[in-house]
Amino acid sequence: MFELLFIIGFFVVLLVTGISLVGIIAALIVATAVMFIGGLFALMFKLLPWLLLAVAAVWIIRAVNKPKKVTVLRRGDWRY
Repeated sequence: MFELLFIIGFFVVLLVTGISLVGIIAALIVATAVMFIGGLFALMFKLLPWLLLAVAAVWIIRAVNKPKKVTVLRRGDWRY
């Protein structure tokens, strides 16, 4: 929501200062890209603790549940 208000305010300020419509559209595209990348970084930092928790949980589960030793049978041996 903040991003939308920023873009509307940005458009109005550029329009009031007398920038041409082409300049306003170019500035809006650049501002939208910058806000999008900033939002992605904010989302990454917000989800980073949960990602680290998931990695730690998988690491602990794999350490606790060590694979069982598999016996290899020779050719001709039968196991019932």
